[in-house]
Amino acid sequence: MNRRIRTALGVALTATLVTTAAPAPAAAHDRRPAVIALPDGFQPEGIDTAGRYAWFGSRATGEIYRADLITGAGKQVSPATGTPSLGLKVDARGRLFVAGGTAGDARVIDTRTGAVLASYRFAEAPTFVNDVTLTRDAAWFTDSNRPVLYRLPLGRGGKLPPADGFTTLPLTGDFQQTGTGVNLNGIVPTPDGRALIVVQSNTGTLFRVDPATGVTTAVDVPGATFLNGDGLLLLGRTLYVVQNFLNQVAVVDLNRSGTAGVTRGVITDPGFDVPTTVAAALGRLYLPNGRFTTPPTPTTPYTVVAVDAR
Repeated sequence: MNRRIRTALGVALTATLVTTAAPAPAAAHDRRPAVIALPDGFQPEGIDTAGRYAWFGSRATGEIYRADLITGAGKQVSPATGTPSLGLKVDARGRLFVAGGTAGDARVIDTRTGAVLASYRFAEAPTFVNDVTLTRDAAWFTDSNRPVLYRLPLGRGGKLPPADGFTTLPLTGDFQQTGTGVNLNGIVPTPDGRALIVVQSNTGTLFRVDPATGVTTAVDVPGATFLNGDGLLLLGRTLYVVQNFLNQVAVVDLNRSGTAGVTRGVITDPGFDVPTTVAAALGRLYLPNGRFTTPPTPTTPYTVVAVDAR
């Protein structure tokens, strides 16, 4: 058995979902890399995918890097900005929406040319624009330092708004800003598309957000907590919650409205090193390792780990 096949089989056997269902074996002809190297010193945070490609943002420099998930090869597609690039989402028009962290901003990048199509300044310090999701008519951003969401309305044909064309939605109801740590983090639509779900990292709670009013209600997931919840991914009615410092991904089956759910287990992998978020492609989940417990240097290696989607 050659080394590449042993590697692919190793991923299927070591990625563990705590459930009664047995994991499906990897196909013997699968030559996709189970681990993809990012540039040394890159400090990845966000990821999104389209087809065979994945885009990554650097929290250190703001550079955007694209990797081929089949070959593992990659290249820079947008240069460093000097400010973070955190959460990422690619739309059907090949535009990459980027959350700007401590810069309090967002920008939209053409994935083919790397050109910045638009930029938006949401807030001044203290701010931490952390993650982004796309709905039919808007891009929504979380701020880990403020109890608000930022909304970029998308016009006919996905037209981007002008620089001042965003709105700020204050959150009320069950969600309460707590302490000075990371509060709001990952964000996705509910399965029925009528609301949003966010995770509060420092309390481990999921909240459903009414996008019209900002009223929040805690999602009822009996016996579960999502402490260190970071990036979220929704596939159908399955919600994946990355718990970064716990080196695991919680798997939750939601109802259509996103008001309640049941945990189905967790995914772990020996290759996890504080994964930050997750995206799906080619029947797999891909997670960049943030390595928050490793002092960053220009030569610190960073990787993306692939595990089976369940």
